[in-house]
This record gives sequence, C-alpha cells and structure tokens, in this order.
Amino acid sequence: MAMRIGSGRFRGRKLHAPKGQETRPTGARLKKSLFDVLGAELESARVLDLFAGAGALGLEALSRGAADVVFVEKARRAAEAIQKNIDELGVVECTELRVLAVRSALRGLTAEDRSFDLVFADPPYRSHELEELLEALGEPGLVTKDGCVVVEHHHKLELRQRYGVLELARQLKAGESCFTLFARVC
Repeated sequence: MAMRIGSGRFRGRKLHAPKGQETRPTGARLKKSLFDVLGAELESARVLDLFAGAGALGLEALSRGAADVVFVEKARRAAEAIQKNIDELGVVECTELRVLAVRSALRGLTAEDRSFDLVFADPPYRSHELEELLEALGEPGLVTKDGCVVVEHHHKLELRQRYGVLELARQLKAGESCFTLFARVC
C-alpha cells in the first residue's frame, strides 16, 4: 500500500516508507478523519511528530498549512525515509529531523525551551511508553496554551481522562486503530 499526502499543497504526493516492520503506517481513512477534525488548527501550527515513522502525519500537517515540523524517530531506516520525503517535497527549511529516542528528544526540546501547538505520537502498539509519554507531555512547557496532543494506539487501550495539563477531548476509531486527542486546558 502506497502512502500519499491526502490534501493541501502536496496532495497526492507519494511518500517513501521504511522497509521492514519497524513502523506501522496510519490507515488512510483514519488519517483523513483526523485531519478533517484538526482543520483550521493546522494553519501556522508548530508541530512535533514523535515516533514519526515515515513522517506522514507531520508532512500532511505541513501540506495543510502548518508552519514547521520537528520529526523524532530513532529507527535508522525510518529516519532515512523521513529525510528522503523532506528532500523530495522541498521542505528542508521548515523541518527538523532528530534521530534519537523520544525520551531524549523531549529532554532536549524542553532544555531548548521549545513548545508546540500540535504533537503527534504514534508509539509501537505493544509499547509501554504511552502513559509515560502522556505524563511528560502533560507537564507545562512543551505543549502551547490551547495546544493539542494526538496519540495513535490500539483501540482496546484505555487512557485516562487527564494527564497534567492535558484533558481527553475526542477519540476517532477505525479498525484496530484509534486516535485520542488531548487538549491543553490550563
């Protein structure tokens, strides 16, 4: 299955994906539903794409009007695919790729006093990192006031209503996948 950008200035452009099973692409229907919900929130947004895989979510956000994206991916093959996609779309000036573990990236971004309007996180489904990640993102600082965190996870995984300053706002489900959207509330 070829991954493509669904809408915006790069609509229809094919994305390179890493070979192997280190990453799991987001289904097209679920991705479309998510971006339909996000709508105008993407305009000029500063985006952080964690466990980025091929970078499809961050690149879709750029295509739909986001100002810039920081991609975080520790798998070498996936990072190479992200860089290839960045180069082919000609968005080097508004993207940054950090090839390291998410925990290390978050420490670095916090130390640099960076903040984001929209955070995507798509950890491996069998990972136990999601709760810890949401706790970290729920600390004031990385997510801007009125910012949003979107996590993709297995539909059977139950998440708490609140993680620090983040409150569960909405869920979108398709097949075995689910996007849970958290809004920063204070």
